[in-house]
Amino acid sequence: MKRAEQLEKTRQAILKTATKLFLQNGFGETSTRDIAKQIGITQPALYHHFSDKEVLYLDVMTKLSGKIRQEINKVMRKHKLTPEEQLFEIVRVLKKHHPLSIYDQYNQAMQLLSKSAQQKLNMIFTMDYLEPIGDYFKQPAVKLRPDLLPKEAAELFLASLSPIFGTYQRIGGHSITAEQRDKLILDCIINGLAKR
Repeated sequence: MKRAEQLEKTRQAILKTATKLFLQNGFGETSTRDIAKQIGITQPALYHHFSDKEVLYLDVMTKLSGKIRQEINKVMRKHKLTPEEQLFEIVRVLKKHHPLSIYDQYNQAMQLLSKSAQQKLNMIFTMDYLEPIGDYFKQPAVKLRPDLLPKEAAELFLASLSPIFGTYQRIGGHSITAEQRDKLILDCIINGLAKR
């Protein structure tokens, strides 16, 4: 194998492993040593490809969030779905890629990153999460409250999803499926807790 091919193979292995570890453990709980060890390379070899952990994290998040934006946009083009079905499909996209609460991980990373990296992460988060979810809330069929902007609704929505990522008590008990639980939580987020 040529050196260039081997370097590219190593780079892709770093990205794949870093994505898995950052999403499972968060930015703060993942070290470049952990990533290198799982691949079977040295930390200096990792730093040959990525100058530091922040650069690697931002690269991972750029690639991941681009996929998420594409998948959310694909859901939005399914005009035969009701708004509730679209929202559930958006949640499926988020859960497919994020084993933990997106908002919790975003906030943790924002506390630990340098100012420059914070700005980049905020741009990624806004462009690939808030804007496409905000587009959902712009639809006339959704009937967004007049005192909320679509971007604000997207922020509140993402912040409200923590129970769906299993970080709290199993809402609905053990007698319902994970999908039923997600739909129940989503219904409570959108329609509130009290009967109207």
